[in-house]
Amino acid sequence: MAKTLITFLTETCIYVISAILVLNPTSNPLSAQTFDLSSATISDINDAFDKGTLTSEQLVELYLARIDAYENNGPNLNAFISLNEQALETARLLDAERYDSGPRSLLHGIPVVLKDNVDTQDMATTAGSILLKGSVPPNDAFIVSKLRQAGAIILGKANMSEFASGVTISSVDGPMLNPHDLNRTPSGSSGGTGVAIAASFAQLGIGTDTGGSVRGPSSSNGIAGLKPTHGLLSRDGIVPLALSFDMAGPMARHVFDVAAMLGVMTGVDPSDPATEKSSEVMETNYTQYLNPNALDGARIGVARDFLGYDTEVDWIIEASLEAMRHAGATIVDVRYPSWLLDAKAEFYTTIRWREFKEQIESYLATLDAR
Repeated sequence: MAKTLITFLTETCIYVISAILVLNPTSNPLSAQTFDLSSATISDINDAFDKGTLTSEQLVELYLARIDAYENNGPNLNAFISLNEQALETARLLDAERYDSGPRSLLHGIPVVLKDNVDTQDMATTAGSILLKGSVPPNDAFIVSKLRQAGAIILGKANMSEFASGVTISSVDGPMLNPHDLNRTPSGSSGGTGVAIAASFAQLGIGTDTGGSVRGPSSSNGIAGLKPTHGLLSRDGIVPLALSFDMAGPMARHVFDVAAMLGVMTGVDPSDPATEKSSEVMETNYTQYLNPNALDGARIGVARDFLGYDTEVDWIIEASLEAMRHAGATIVDVRYPSWLLDAKAEFYTTIRWREFKEQIESYLATLDAR
């Protein structure tokens, strides 16, 4: 019988704590037992760092112990294709740097999981395909370089739909499971990232979105996710599906964390001309726009054509819309012409597969440099 993570946590909490102590018996056991991974924001973690009640090394140990409990000794959600063997050592070095000269950014010492179509020069990038198993790119993706420069720790590479096709299975590591209900889909193609974040296997995650692959898994797994404006983040070093639509995006359990992560990754990249076009609108601090009163006076469109298929879902949406009205928003119903609704899938599919053939060849050519 399938079990939710909440049920499984009750049965394995003793194992998780024990695993932490085994990983590093010199770590402070108090923080290992009391720090709540699921509710903590980046700000909470940084507060704990500043108070000396938590280190980056201990934080990585917490996540690795949780991954071990659920993936190796539990329901096996299949969230990861690979883990970074250097994560703990990187955390120790970043702890020392914090002590000596202070943090580089809010992401200093924070574990991040990457969808496995995002290049890392020290780990294989498979795009969820056995055809690329063991393929180590010559360079980090631009956004990975930005994350490392900010002091983030790459914890691992997340399972994903093969070549970001949208289903929830890869030929490298099989299907992913939704941590809230093992019988339901985690959605794709960034399903592994969505699962890892929802299951509190990492603080932050990166997905990619061509036709909904950040937004779908974020919705299905109950987390926050964002597909940024085209050109805001570089696509260099990301296995392409269709560059007309492709964008990487941050995923996290908290909106604040999504905003903080987004600002770290922006920047003009000569290898992606789209970033030059967006240079005047790029910012490095999007948390400044997090305003609890932001809905007051806002106009929000509702695509009614996509509702009416599930009464429970419709009820939840209507309740959410009412909450938005109560917060001062004006709700505007939007209807699309029938020709667009009938042809939308054909438009997307035609562009996607036409671009993929050429663009995947260009990406594979970059691997010859190694």
